[in-house]
Amino acid sequence: MNDILVLYYSRHGATRDMARLIARGIELAGARSRLRTVPEVCAAPEARAPAVPDDGAPYATTDDLEECSGLALGSPTRFGNMAAPMKYFWDGTSALWLRGSLAGKPAAVFTSTASLHGGQETTLLSMMMPLLHHGMLIVGLPYSAPELLTTRSGGTPYGPSHFAGASGEHAVTAEEKSLCIALGQRLATVSRKLAA
Repeated sequence: MNDILVLYYSRHGATRDMARLIARGIELAGARSRLRTVPEVCAAPEARAPAVPDDGAPYATTDDLEECSGLALGSPTRFGNMAAPMKYFWDGTSALWLRGSLAGKPAAVFTSTASLHGGQETTLLSMMMPLLHHGMLIVGLPYSAPELLTTRSGGTPYGPSHFAGASGEHAVTAEEKSLCIALGQRLATVSRKLAA
């Protein structure tokens, strides 16, 4: 089975932490994960991001998408939508769309917000749109994950979420961690079943 891509953008680290937990869930389910991120978007045309990040996951390419057997996509919330760097990356995937390279692959989404009602669900739903246009099959979190009924911070059936606080002062809670791991396991299981 090919790697399951965990593609994220993280400004202050919370979404990165969630990505690592989802990758752990993928690995616990017996699949391989591939962590990737996207660079910042620069307003000045002459400004360029380094070719390789200073730390953390390597930058994603469209090859990562084409080679994966499934995808977990994560972004912090920006006014109820995915962050610009992630949107910019997806805007460059037209060639994959024309070839149908992602059609039929399972995909899931996750997010982190500064406020409890800061657009967690709208961000998750907006991240699903390009995936649906690519023909991907959306995998959510069923209520058989008991943390969905007990969480007092993040967590939705559309995908894991995290309430980071205005200054990122809240660490990922035990329930949020469990939901991230559960999503990784579910995505790996669905990917394996579709491959069969």
